[in-house]
Amino acid sequence: MKFLKGDLINYRLDRAFETFDEAKVLAENAFWNTTANRLYYSCFYAINALFTKKDIITKTHTGTKNQFHLHFIKTKLIDRKQGSLYSKLFSLRNTGDYEDFIIYDQESIEPLFPQVEDFLITIKSFIKSNEP
Repeated sequence: MKFLKGDLINYRLDRAFETFDEAKVLAENAFWNTTANRLYYSCFYAINALFTKKDIITKTHTGTKNQFHLHFIKTKLIDRKQGSLYSKLFSLRNTGDYEDFIIYDQESIEPLFPQVEDFLITIKSFIKSNEP
């Protein structure tokens, strides 16, 4: 089945916001490590929507982070605070998922929610404002 580029962009944006909602449910139940994972992935999906829009292809999470910084943060198309947030989430996800004895708590993860929501809105707005 063949999809239009716009369909893929919208799917990835929808997935980003859906994953953000998943993070809220996990936080309500105090699953902080998994909440950090879902916050990261919500931003990852939004960036992948952005990359689809701009025809940027990556194969790894590190590649996604590097290309996001190269094409959008260093060029000041997107504020550096968004780049810092994504790097922080990248680190939290890697540590929480792959290292032993890492247990996040409410104080470390809950403050990220408004920042991630702002990130998602920023990426969505950027995509929509740069439509042909």
